[in-house]
This record gives sequence, C-alpha cells and structure tokens, in this order.
Amino acid sequence: MPQKLLRNKKKAPSLWGSIDWLTIFIYLVLLALGWMSVCGACYEFGGTGSIFEFSTRSGMQIVWIGTSLLLAFIILMTDDRIIESFSYIIYIGFLALLFITPFMAHDIKGSMSWIKIGSFSIQPAEFAKFGVALCLAKVMSTYGFDVRNWRDFAICIALIVVPMGLIIMQKETGSALVYTAFFLMLYREGMSGSILFIALSAVIYFVVGVRFGWLPVMIIIQIFTIGLVLVYGRSGGKKRLGRWLYLLLPAPLLAFYLLYLSLRDRYLPYCLIALFALGSVGFYYSTDYVLNNILETHQQKRIRVLLGLEDDPRGAGYNVIQAKIAIGSGGLQGKGFLNGTQTKLKYVPEQDTDFIFCTVGEEEGFVGCAIVLLLFLSLILRLLHLAERQAHTFGRVYGYCVLSIFLFHVFINVGMVLGLTPVIGIPLPFFSYGGSSLWGFTILLFVFLRIDAGRNRLQH
Repeated sequence: MPQKLLRNKKKAPSLWGSIDWLTIFIYLVLLALGWMSVCGACYEFGGTGSIFEFSTRSGMQIVWIGTSLLLAFIILMTDDRIIESFSYIIYIGFLALLFITPFMAHDIKGSMSWIKIGSFSIQPAEFAKFGVALCLAKVMSTYGFDVRNWRDFAICIALIVVPMGLIIMQKETGSALVYTAFFLMLYREGMSGSILFIALSAVIYFVVGVRFGWLPVMIIIQIFTIGLVLVYGRSGGKKRLGRWLYLLLPAPLLAFYLLYLSLRDRYLPYCLIALFALGSVGFYYSTDYVLNNILETHQQKRIRVLLGLEDDPRGAGYNVIQAKIAIGSGGLQGKGFLNGTQTKLKYVPEQDTDFIFCTVGEEEGFVGCAIVLLLFLSLILRLLHLAERQAHTFGRVYGYCVLSIFLFHVFINVGMVLGLTPVIGIPLPFFSYGGSSLWGFTILLFVFLRIDAGRNRLQH
C-alpha cells in the first residue's frame, strides 16, 4: 500500500503540466487582436509617429500587455492556498479602497472613480471584482453553507451589494451593474430560479412601461400572475372557486384574493404570488420616479434614445449612430488594418475604450467580428468546463464568478456598440485601452487558472 501511494504521488503532474494552456492561448490571441484594435482606433492618417512609440496609446498598450503578462506569471507561481487564505483580507481591503476613492479621485467626465498615481490613473472598481469573487468563493465553500438558506443567501447579497453601493457613490453606475453578474453564479449554486424571473420581470416592466405606458404593463403583470397561479395552484382550490373564475380579476384585486386564499388554505405559494403581483404593480409605478429623479440626465437621455422615445443624433445617440456607421462600412471583410476611415477621422467617441468593437467591425468586417465573438465564446465555454471540473467548492464558485463577469462585459459592451443595450460605459475584455481593465481581467482569469492547476493536489 505505501508503494502504491508513492507511485500515485509521483504521477501527480507538475504545475506547468496542470495549467490549462488552451485558455492561455485564447487569452494571448485576444491580447494580440486587442492591441491591433487599439492601433486602429488611435492611428491617424498622415501621422509620422510609430504605433510602437510609448507616446501613443498603442505603444502604451504594449506596456500594459507586458505588465499583465508579468502579473500573470507571478500569479501562476503563487500557491493558490495562499490566495484563498487571504480572501477576506483582500475583500476588506478593496472595500476600504472603494470607500476612499471619491475623496482622492479627480473628476473625469463626471466620474469620481479614478485615482491618479504619478502620471498614471487606476480605477479600483475594476480590481474590486476580483476581491468580491474571492470572498464569495471563500464564504460559500465553508462547511454547511447553503445558498438556499435565506440567512446564507442574505450574506451573499450583502457581499455583492456593499461594493456596488460604494461604486455608485463614485458616479459609476455602469461599473456597479457589472456586479449583478454574480447572480448567475448564485443560480448555479442553488439560488431559486424565481429570483431571476423576478429580475427579468422588473426589466420587462421598466422597458415596456417607459416605452408604451401603463396598460401593456398591467396586461403583462396579469399574464404573469395567472400563469403562476396555474402552475402552483392547488387542485382542491379548483373545485371550490368555480373553475378559476377569480383569475379574471384585475391583478391588484387578484393579489388580495390570493392573500385571502393563502390564509384560508394555509398555502404559502398563493401568498408569494400575491406579493409578486403587488410588488410588480408597485415597481412599475416607481419606474417613472427612478427615471426622472434618480438617474443622471445623460443616463435618462441614453435610455430614451435606446427605446426610441427621443431622437438625439448629435447628443446621447451620437456614439451609437457613429459606431453603427463604422461597423456597417466594414462590410464582409473590412477595410484592412489601419485603413478605417470612420475611426481614423475620430467620428466615434471613446473608440479605443468603450466603443472599440466598432474598430474591429470597420477594419476586419463581419468576418473579423465573428472571429472575435467566437474567441470570446470559446473562452467562456472553456471557463465553464474548468469550473465544472473543480474538486472543491471554492474553485467552482470562483470559476463561475469569473465566467459571469466576462459574459456580462462581452454581452453588454458589444450590445451597446450595436445599439441593443444601454450605453453604460464598460470595457471589452482585453480589447479596450487601459491598464486598469487589462490588469483586472488578467488577475481574475489567472487566479482561476492557478486554482485549477492546484486541483491535482486535491486528487492525489
């Protein structure tokens, strides 16, 4: 027996043999394509400077890429058990940094989220996602933790909501919304699907209510409520209630009648459905107040333009219109590297950061866009595979956190460039110019790769 154990120990692969090189390959390809896109977005016709000069953004992006690779190497050489043991400290440290950021930051286009260090600026919100993911993984891997327990679920919500609130204080609503991606991980770990249904319903109420008014929303609430009653209704109640004629009541009256039934029959689902219906009505009537009194003026404009309530081609809708023109002008195969006209003539604002995907569309065309999206899809599917093969809850939860964040960023960023989602100002991973986002995504990814590489230690 001792000799058998010794043989198994010798067979355990080394660190470099345990690393998932396919994910690293995808990462490197995305970095290369991202740098080419930054070059295309920053290059000027007739310019005399080289794209490799550090005085240009394309040159500086090489610095960010180089330091990211160094950072990735350091993470891979660090024992994943050390990273896990410091999870709470890292989370608390980022909370403190987020709290002091507004007092140290400079106002950049209305945002107080950037801290200037010498000639560089960093955005703590980009790194805090790593701290939240680590802390969630650590908490949810403790013995006896069950996200289906309301107390444990409340702990997870608090860990997510607190940094979101601190980021909103920095006037960075877009960066705060990224943290809602963690709910996908919670769903994987056992969170009730009804919570996702409620969140989706809220989005539908907001969009339909703002766009079409109160009547379509009330119809939708009525349909949702009736559907829930039909799914969760009791067979005994059918006979006593005259073939469900009470379902013809308007949603608010139906909700109160369901409350009565829940008390009479001691049936909790009726009470929950009633609360859902009443909450839906209350949420709809609060949307007008939120839109006009809580959201910033530019955010209100963007939502109204997106929903077709306003036409502002020189204001809130300018970025998206120009981005669509740039992508459409690329055609099937694009205009070629550094040959784009819309981006070279600076028609698209923020074309090297939030709207960099339009550079891909103009220079590389539909083919280039498809390749980039397929690479992101490959990365996300690979992360899904790696997360599912984890032997420990900590690794699986952290992996799903990373996967969810990448999925949210890609979906929303590409969607806002195409005019399908609101413009909330979040970067495209590994493409958008800047050190904070590139370092933040690199840390997220390579910490997970290091955790995955350590899984063999648990199996041997």
